[in-house]
Amino acid sequence: METELFYQIEKVENVHWWFSARKEIILSVIRNQLRLPAQAQILDAGCGTGVNLEILSRLGIVTGMETDPTALQMAEWKHVGKVVKGSLPDKIPFPENSFDLVTLLDVLEHLEQDVESLTALRKLLKPTGCLLITVPAFPFLWSSHDELNHHKRRYLLPELAEKIQNAGLSLMYISYFNTLLFPLVAVMRWLKIKVGCGEGANDLWLPPKIVNTLMRKIFASEKYCIGKKVFPFGVSIIACAQKPLTC
Repeated sequence: METELFYQIEKVENVHWWFSARKEIILSVIRNQLRLPAQAQILDAGCGTGVNLEILSRLGIVTGMETDPTALQMAEWKHVGKVVKGSLPDKIPFPENSFDLVTLLDVLEHLEQDVESLTALRKLLKPTGCLLITVPAFPFLWSSHDELNHHKRRYLLPELAEKIQNAGLSLMYISYFNTLLFPLVAVMRWLKIKVGCGEGANDLWLPPKIVNTLMRKIFASEKYCIGKKVFPFGVSIIACAQKPLTC
């Protein structure tokens, strides 16, 4: 990602509807799907500006890993857990079997070697440790936002499921999410492509307060079902996978 985008993220990460609601979704899935031990060791791989470190710290002892020096410094400034330099798939500063939970939140789409990166993270998990992944969904939603954020791809659910399993992980749960706002997002992306509306812009702009609040509430309402049911479509995909006992 461009350095300027990290500054944009840090400016809106505590108020933007997408960041705020996604945190609630992530916590809901973890609580519905996982049984973490007390004082769980948690790694947020590709933690960026550290936007998710605080919520993860509620569940255990959190560590962030980031490769971009600007984002790493921003994450350190939050003073939540330890933040270290590292990158996927082969520059990871941790020994195998170190973590009860590894999160990879909207990171995999940035990586050329996605299966290799998932394999590397599997090795970091303790026996029966878990990996939580979120990625953007549906290639037809590709827009300037993806290009500005240096995304390599958007995923279909069967594709992501196959890559998780090819990395030697056992899939526990996978679903699309951000489903209720999917029609709105799809129309906005279509307008960008067909008529150039908003072309060249990313999705980090902050809408008017009333709109931002409404979109956050709509998106966050999915937390009551996510982790329990599977949504047939959505702007993103969320998945939980476990390290098999044989690994």
